[in-house]
Amino acid sequence: MALKLQVYSDFVCPYCILAEGELEAAAAEKGIEVEYLPFELRPYPTPTLRPEGEYITRDWRERVYPIAAELGIPIVKPPFSPQPYTHLAFEGYQFAIEHGKAKEYNKRMYEAFFLESKNIGEIDVLTELAGEIGLERAAYRKALEDRTYREKHREALHHAYYVANINSAPTFVIGDTVIRGMAFKHQFLEVIEREQQRELKSAAGQ
Repeated sequence: MALKLQVYSDFVCPYCILAEGELEAAAAEKGIEVEYLPFELRPYPTPTLRPEGEYITRDWRERVYPIAAELGIPIVKPPFSPQPYTHLAFEGYQFAIEHGKAKEYNKRMYEAFFLESKNIGEIDVLTELAGEIGLERAAYRKALEDRTYREKHREALHHAYYVANINSAPTFVIGDTVIRGMAFKHQFLEVIEREQQRELKSAAGQ
């Protein structure tokens, strides 16, 4: 059985974009596919964070910017105050999954928010981004306006919160190992190799 590698992430989480390239590099080296699953840090109507607030300002100064510099990612703290909710972007993600563009969509959302300071809480912006990766703009926009994927997204969130018991983003589930927060390629490789060995031993013992 192939090793499963799942990521629970939110499009407004800077550590999610920072870890994405590290994870994908490790997974590619080991021939493993990554599955991205929705996790809203602050679902509506919970107030979202303000970029000028003390917590975000300190976290970006002390952790986000140094890690980004180390990885060569030109990340910028998005200016939107408060931060946008991500439920519409995630409903669009369900559309992208059905149309075979899940990974491209996921990557484009992070780049738009953290590298280009685009407001991914707005339907106009989301529609433009969806079109850029080859999704049909009119159909995508209608799906968001009609809330076609609202229930499917709610089910995904329910799974994250109450079945998988995820309480932070990013959270990486690699086989039986759970990694919470920022991680680097060598850490992912260590866990993948350990889990692959465990599966081999388990299979041999059957």
